Amino acid sequence: MKMRTFKTGGVHPPENKYSSGEAIVTLDIPKQVKIHLNQHLGAPATPKVEKGDKVKVGTLIGELKGFISANIHSSVSGTVFKIDEVTDVSGYRRKAVIINTDGDEWEDSIDRSEDLKKEITLSSQEIIEKMKEMGIVGLGGATFPAHIKYMFPEGKSADTLIINGVECEPYLTSDHRLMLEHPDEIMVGIEIMMKAGKVDRAFIGIESNKPDAIELLSEKAKDHAGIEVVPLKVRYPQGAEKQLIKAILNREIPSGKLPLDVGCIVNNIGTAFAIYEAVQKNKPMIERVVSLTGKELKKRGNLKVRIGTPAKMMLEKLGTELPENTGKIISGGPMMGKAVASLDIPITKGTSGILIMDRSESERAKVMNCIRCSKCVSVCPMGLEPFLLEKLAAKEDFEKCENEDIVDCIECGSCSYTCPSNRPLLDYIRYGKQNVMRMMRERRQK
Repeated sequence: MKMRTFKTGGVHPPENKYSSGEAIVTLDIPKQVKIHLNQHLGAPATPKVEKGDKVKVGTLIGELKGFISANIHSSVSGTVFKIDEVTDVSGYRRKAVIINTDGDEWEDSIDRSEDLKKEITLSSQEIIEKMKEMGIVGLGGATFPAHIKYMFPEGKSADTLIINGVECEPYLTSDHRLMLEHPDEIMVGIEIMMKAGKVDRAFIGIESNKPDAIELLSEKAKDHAGIEVVPLKVRYPQGAEKQLIKAILNREIPSGKLPLDVGCIVNNIGTAFAIYEAVQKNKPMIERVVSLTGKELKKRGNLKVRIGTPAKMMLEKLGTELPENTGKIISGGPMMGKAVASLDIPITKGTSGILIMDRSESERAKVMNCIRCSKCVSVCPMGLEPFLLEKLAAKEDFEKCENEDIVDCIECGSCSYTCPSNRPLLDYIRYGKQNVMRMMRERRQK
């Protein structure tokens, strides 16, 4: 089987896909949910409910604000307890709607049947509006509002849809399980996305460490014109947009440009499933599959979780506890995820996994001087010089950071992972990148 990959950089961290064989389990409904209004890229949603309001599963509780934003819906039925600030994965307190649950009553418009609905009756524009209405965002990590990718600027068009089934982050397995357990829904979801983007072909990129998913979806694709599964070599960060496009189509996205500039739309496999449910079942994004994993956990799994549920309920469901030697709790994977203070954080649309790391994995090694080995340069998938960007950011020379294309960094962490001196390269690069982007915004506003 011929497998493709991107050419520049990349690393091979241990896969540690411990939960790949665990079927998806539905988590119990929590007694209270805390649903953030900023769980997507762009402007936070505006509250549409007040204290004391009654809501059902699927009730709109936050309305998108501005062009880049997304609707937020209640994941439970109950009473709005209050609107307050709640700590999110970034460690900051953000506005959230807190709802006390009193049952599981759904909006009448939602089709809760398990029947596969194949026929796509909506037009391209109606599909885009449905994505927007249902609050669908990208589930690959960035949580970019999905409908915007299909709202092409004048003069722009796409010829190819690429579906990211790579899941290259170590430990995470939620996408893998979705492909194995809901392949038919995913295929219809891809057809819906093809219709929305007015494209005739779609490629599903899957790494070769998921041979069962490659075989299953390849068989399913035979019944869906224009859809093809592309096996990929195991290589991190294969799932990044630019690297995925390079691997599958051999197209290069220029600096400062987007996939649409080379005729592509890229969406995650979980997004395809969510779009199927939104368009065919009228179901808002009120739940998602989350991996609970870690080397020292006695039980690991993949759970379907209502948005706003405290992460600690996942451990309770599996009948396990935090190991005594827990060093960090990560929302996401070890390469690009964020450490969180406790398991009290609520699950959001962007929570792909909860990773429990022991102290031996999570404690930072002693930082030493750069030895000019250039390993960080050789593994950077964007062809940057991380050692230089670190020094410029540390000196707060943000103009030179911009000149050295720091904004092109995809924050994959390959440089920090491979550095023999244990330098916090990505930490400084993120700091520099944030300040350069601030400078760029200020220039545009003048």
